[in-house]
Parts: sequence; C-alpha cells; structure tokens
Amino acid sequence: MSSQIDQQELLEKKFGVLSELAVLLMQSGANTKRVIDNMNRFAEALDLKSYALISHKSVIITIKTVTKPHYSYTNVRQIPSYKINFYLISEISRLSWIAREEKWTCDQIERKLSYFKLQKSYPFLPTALLVSLSGAAFAKLFGGDMQSMIIAFAATFSGMIMAYLATKKHLNPYFKTYLASLTASIIASLGILMEMGDKPHIALATSVLFLVPGVPLINSFNDLYNNHILNGSVRFISGLMTVLFIGLGLITAMVLFHTKL
Repeated sequence: MSSQIDQQELLEKKFGVLSELAVLLMQSGANTKRVIDNMNRFAEALDLKSYALISHKSVIITIKTVTKPHYSYTNVRQIPSYKINFYLISEISRLSWIAREEKWTCDQIERKLSYFKLQKSYPFLPTALLVSLSGAAFAKLFGGDMQSMIIAFAATFSGMIMAYLATKKHLNPYFKTYLASLTASIIASLGILMEMGDKPHIALATSVLFLVPGVPLINSFNDLYNNHILNGSVRFISGLMTVLFIGLGLITAMVLFHTKL
C-alpha cells in the first residue's frame, strides 16, 4: 500500500512538470500538434505515456506508467493569458529531443522548467519602438513619403501605449484591440487633417497593422490541417474577432474625422 502511495505521489509530481510545459507552450503561441509532440517526448523520458485533450483555455492530461503494474493520473490545468514567445517554444522543443535521448529525470526537467519561468519578456519601451519602426517601414513599403512614415511611427507607438495600458487594467482583449486601433487611427487621421505629406492616407492604412493576429490565424490553419478541429476553429474565430475590432477602431476614427482611405 505504501509503495502505491509513493508511486501516486511521484506521478503527481511528473504530471505537474508535464502540465506546466504544456501550459507554457500553449501560452507562448505553439500549435496543438507541437504541444502534444513535445509532451509525448518528455513523457517518454520519464517512462510514461501521456494523453492530452487541449482546448483554448485548459489542458486535460492523463499520464500512465509504461511498466507494470500500471498507475495513472489525470488532472486539468487552466491556461492563463497568452504571451507570444517563439524563443521559449523553440527551446522547449529542442530540449524535448535531448530529454528523450538522454532519459532526463523529473528533477532535471523541473530545473529547466524553473529556468524558463524565470525568463522575463522583452521590456515594453524597446519593443514598442521597434514595432513602431516596422509600422513606418510598412508605410514606406506601400509608397508613403517620409512624413507618412513619421505619422505611421507616431500612430503605431500611440496604439502600443494604449494596448499596454489596457493590458495593465485587465480589459477584455477584444476591447483592448479596439482601443489600440482607435488610438492609432486617430493619430493617423490627424496627419490627414493637417495634410502632412503627399500620401497621409497610407499612414492611416498602415497604423493598425501591428494588431493583425498573425499567430492565431496561422495556428488555426495548422490545427485544422492536423485534425485538431476544435482548437483550430476557436483560434480562427478569435482571429476574426480581433480583425473585426481592428476594423471597428479604424472606422470609428474615420467617422469622427470624416476621413477616407
């Protein structure tokens, strides 16, 4: 009886490690197939079989020992708000192959997991400046002049600040997108009203591109292709909702200032 209790406690510890890895991957923007493949490789390293049902908001995982007598453990983990981090996804994927080949222990995987959790995201100001530069680059790409690029930069930066403040206030993500789109569009519309440059309308069109939900839409097609229909559908609808609120913010500013693209 004591041996069975010890085995169950060990399973619970292993579940904690595997479920945390799955949540980190989902939170960082990994597609469903990648999450399951990585979990399976880490489970093999721990002499386990893993079975997972992954949704947009939670992960249901069952792990079972390979050797007899078979012990199993099932539990549910919630997925917190998404924070895209491709570096973390690639690092966990790389380590999953190493862990399987070298038969890492639960403690080894847990130490790596602790390291990942301690990693801080990029600071806001440099990120906002670089994203704003990309907005200016888009304006140039679509034929804008220097003044259009400056307007696009200022509009994107203002939208980023609004998105940051809305996130701090824990506002609904779609409403946050609307506010960021509206802010960026208002700044760009001011450039049109003041007739800054030859093509100020280009700055208005490119000022909201930083909000385009590329990761959810790409992951939705990836999930649908790999037969994860539920997750693919949820991600596709979430992406469409984001696009809708981007458009609403843009239209609101255009109506307020009587501007046209």
